[in-house]
Amino acid sequence: MSRVGRVERATKETSVLVEVNLDGTGLVDVATGVGFYDHMLAQLGKHGLFDLTVKTEGDLHIDSHHTIEDTALALGAAFREALGDKSGIRRYGNASCPLDEALAEVTVDLSGRPYLVHAEPEGMAPMIGPEYDTTMTRHILESFVAQAAICLHVRVPYGRNAHHIVEAQFKALARALREASEPDPRATGVPSTKGVL
Repeated sequence: MSRVGRVERATKETSVLVEVNLDGTGLVDVATGVGFYDHMLAQLGKHGLFDLTVKTEGDLHIDSHHTIEDTALALGAAFREALGDKSGIRRYGNASCPLDEALAEVTVDLSGRPYLVHAEPEGMAPMIGPEYDTTMTRHILESFVAQAAICLHVRVPYGRNAHHIVEAQFKALARALREASEPDPRATGVPSTKGVL
């Protein structure tokens, strides 16, 4: 069974197309107009082994907020669609990824219930490059979680460089999502006593 999600989202502020194949090989084709965000989405596809297409046109003449937010919402919706009824998956995933001086720890439950816990070091640089406000990382995760309907805990216990702190989070998120969404050869049906996730 194909585990592909495809979402198109259009507002007065943005036009977004996201397609994700959970059983891919990490092929990525991403263009949002925000260079650092493209770099982070590429990490998500590559380290999750998800084939990921993202095409976003947004009101970048204002700032990057709407472009980043609406892409994350569409990505979460596409991920949820790709999971289907979640029959036979592992459900839980956990990954820690270092990037030089920074460490990110991510745990995910594909629970059907959106919940985010997020902690980063204080005093991060406010911007990465000219377009990426570092406060957007939490908002990306909030938006993704809301649409994907997952429980996500992300913690960066230490790190100095803002680029490393954010990139480590995306790499760990990718690997945790990969583990959680993989088929479990010993499992049958939906991995919940409720019978539905």
